[in-house]
Parts: sequence; C-alpha cells; structure tokens
Amino acid sequence: MRFGERSRSGTSVSGWTKRSAAGTGYGVATGGTSSSITVGGVNYTLLTFTSSSTLTVTKAGLFDVLVVGGGGNGGINGGNDASGGGGGAGGVAQQTIYLDANATVTIGAGASQDRKNGASSVVGDVAGVGGGYGGTSDNSNPKFGNVGGSGGGGSYGSTANAGSAGTTNQGNSGGNGAGSDVNNNSGGGGGGAGGAGSNGVSTTGGAGGAGEDISAWLGQTAGTTLVGGGGGGCGTGTAGAAGTGGGGIGGRVGVTNAGSGTANKGGGGGGGGNGSNAGQGGSGVCYVRFKV
Repeated sequence: MRFGERSRSGTSVSGWTKRSAAGTGYGVATGGTSSSITVGGVNYTLLTFTSSSTLTVTKAGLFDVLVVGGGGNGGINGGNDASGGGGGAGGVAQQTIYLDANATVTIGAGASQDRKNGASSVVGDVAGVGGGYGGTSDNSNPKFGNVGGSGGGGSYGSTANAGSAGTTNQGNSGGNGAGSDVNNNSGGGGGGAGGAGSNGVSTTGGAGGAGEDISAWLGQTAGTTLVGGGGGGCGTGTAGAAGTGGGGIGGRVGVTNAGSGTANKGGGGGGGGNGSNAGQGGSGVCYVRFKV
C-alpha cells in the first residue's frame, strides 16, 4: 500500500506538508548510505542512494523522498560548423509517501548517446524525470532540444532553433539557439532544475540553467548541495557556462570538447559542434529520510 501528496512549491524544497493519517507516524528503513541529520531542530535518519538498490522497510509508516533524474546529452554537430544546445538537467521531485513493504530504488542514468534523454530516478511512486537532450547542429536536418525533466537547449542549424520545455514542477526550459551563419552562431543552454537555460547570443553559447538548492532539506547550510544544473550551449567563439549543480560546460566549435554532467547530481551535458564532442548527462540520486 502506498499513498503520497506532492508538496513542492515553486523551486524550493525546504518546505514540506505531509498528509495526515490517523495513527500514522514515520516508518523505519535501511538501504543506501545512512547518516544522521537535523532539520529545523528535528532529528532524521537520511538514506542516500547513488546506485539502484532496495529500500528495505522494517517498520511501516511515512517517508520523505527526494529524487533527481539523470541528465540529458548535449547536442552534437552534424558535419558543419554550427553549434549544439546543452542537455537539460534531470527533474527534481519530492513527496512524502506511506510504505508498508520494500520499495525498489532506481537511479536514472545520464544520457550517453546522441539525441537521448536521461533516465528517470524512482523510489516507490516518486519519479524524477530524466533531462531532455540538447538540439543537434545539423543544417540538413536540424533538431530542436527535447522535452525532459528540464528541457534541452536549442541548436543553430540552417535556422536558430528553440529550446524545449521542462516537466511541470520538476524543471525548466532550455534556451534558444542563435546566429546568422555557420561561423556566427551558438547553441542555447539546457534547462536546470532551479532555472531556465539562457539563449545563445552571437558566437557565445547560452549558459546552462541553475540547479536547485536542496541543502535545507538535507539539514545543511544554504548553498552546500545543488543538483540539476543544465549543460552549457556550444559556441563558435565562447563556450556556454555550465549550470550550477552539476551541469557540463559547452564546447567551442573545432577547439574544445564539451563537459559532461556530474554523476549523482543529474546535470545536463554541454553542447558540441563540428570538431568538438558533446558532453554526456550525469546520473541521478535518491534521498529518503524519516524521523527518529
């Protein structure tokens, strides 16, 4: 038996409201890496999962869950000098659920192939959607960024292509590609869990969207842990900056390869171009906490 209620408001993960069930308190479970945290003066056990496993429930009850999907791949080049968009970050989802049986924990892989979204991370009924891939720089067959937890950035092909949207309450849209010809163009930044990707401007790739600060939920000082940064777009002159929270830096056409998203942060990969490879998405992560 499982039930849950979304309680996310905007992009903050510090505030929670839990469904009340008569006689139902927090449960107890094991799995992942266990640590003790204090949030708002309340003591919790935190279980951190960086690889797929099982949440073993030893006492039925409520569990706070926060999951981050895998990041999308940056856009590649298509045999010309145009620039690809950055990959979108994995979506961030949070919920309080009731569990009276073991639950499978799935860590979403970051995308490692052209035009692929990241995989979703899942605990019970809670899923963080994988990030969308960045737009491909192919004048003969331009590809827009793809929808995901956060959207992939748009590319510049024969025309400038738009970034894609993120999943509601989980991520943000990618930025648009820009340019006037193959020597003067840039890809948009991938969307982040905490903010949209920036548009490409002239020869400068768009910056990846900012990640989401989950520090308060983990009992940490603000700014300690950010997840879900978008990948930077590729530029013919200047690479797009990586989104904070694990995004990969964009590439520079014919000069430098793009960076990949950070593992277990769900970052999007940076966009590539002709002679510069695109970055891969970073894997996701799952957190489970319960009061002690």
